Amino acid sequence: MLQLNYIRERSEDVISRLAIKNFDAKNLVQQVLTLDVDRRKIQAELDTLNSEANTLAKQIGDLFKAGKQAEASELKNKTVALKESVKKLEGLLYSREEELNKVLVLLPNLPSVKVPKGKTPADNENIFSEGELPKLPATAKPHWELAQQYNLIDFELGVKLTGAGFPVYKGKGAKLQRALINYFLDQATSIGYLEIEPPILINEASGFGTGQLPDKEGQMYHVTGDNLFLIPTAEVPITNIYRDVILKAEELPVKNCGYTPCFRREAGSYGKDVRGLNRLHQFDKVEIVQIAHPEKSYDTLEEMKNYVGSLLKKLELPYRILKLCGGDMSFGSALTYDFETYSAAQQKWLEVSSVSNFETFQSNRSKIRFRDTNGKPQLAHTLNGSALALPRIVATMLENNQTEKGIRIPKVLVPYTGFEIIN
Repeated sequence: MLQLNYIRERSEDVISRLAIKNFDAKNLVQQVLTLDVDRRKIQAELDTLNSEANTLAKQIGDLFKAGKQAEASELKNKTVALKESVKKLEGLLYSREEELNKVLVLLPNLPSVKVPKGKTPADNENIFSEGELPKLPATAKPHWELAQQYNLIDFELGVKLTGAGFPVYKGKGAKLQRALINYFLDQATSIGYLEIEPPILINEASGFGTGQLPDKEGQMYHVTGDNLFLIPTAEVPITNIYRDVILKAEELPVKNCGYTPCFRREAGSYGKDVRGLNRLHQFDKVEIVQIAHPEKSYDTLEEMKNYVGSLLKKLELPYRILKLCGGDMSFGSALTYDFETYSAAQQKWLEVSSVSNFETFQSNRSKIRFRDTNGKPQLAHTLNGSALALPRIVATMLENNQTEKGIRIPKVLVPYTGFEIIN
């Protein structure tokens, strides 16, 4: 959520910067300013009445002490009407604040000045690429056929048990999943990330804190009986660990990682682009999250970007990094890098990670703060990234490493799988 002071002081800047996200903010910003003026007017009136009530209370006390009960009683009658006015103003103030917050949450985060202009994924900026694209024979198979051939993943059984988008991993396929999860966790903890195993159900406060609620309920699975939501990513519970927390400056950056299954209802389309592991309702992912000092968060973003790239390099997967344009960014991000690996059998690039800096957007909603050198609480910056999401990693790994003898396992994973080839 954008900070109210910033909107008040730099409303034109908010409008122009959100235009980079192809978001017309004029009407919403005007609503915010109008409601804010009204709210502050009510607050000023309330402060005046409370001050008057305090003065009367002191006078009444002094009159009683002086034995002037009649005069004191007369003033007490005045306080009754005053308290009634205070009560009405408090209700009106609460109502205005509710209206104001409902409008504020409709405004996306401001894009960083580093964000390129553009409307669609075609306008994203390709900033880096690593590795040679594999050249497979004409007989090469896509991963869903390889999964069936080697009995690794059963998509039809998943449909029977639950529905489309819920695959069942079997045998070496299941072991490969476990190997990737452990490998990613070990890599993250080796560079200072604290491993967290969070709940996979969250409450409304957590969903609001990271920006999934109030307007993205349709993208999450909702447990209506308990009003809980299945997480779309570990970012949500891990970031919310620090909701309503004031950290010490020397504790920054806070670095957490965690593995969770993730659940997303949005994967409802059909066709070749969503076949197999390309788009799922349930998938496994290791997430990295940092709470950083505002002055250092973009250095932290670069560090996280480089780290994710190192994982893909160690897995021997060709990849590229895209800086997302304004029109392709998420609601809450200030700057996002997407990572894509090349699927040789499908002959297309598949997104496998997003690394983002949210600046104060999430911390303002969640009240994640730290004390500066003067001891004053300040909003921290939050960052997160997939390191990594498994489905498309597995898809490209199976496709790119297929040989006549079977599917070759990258060397770094062999100690985790216990086998070098799937045959």
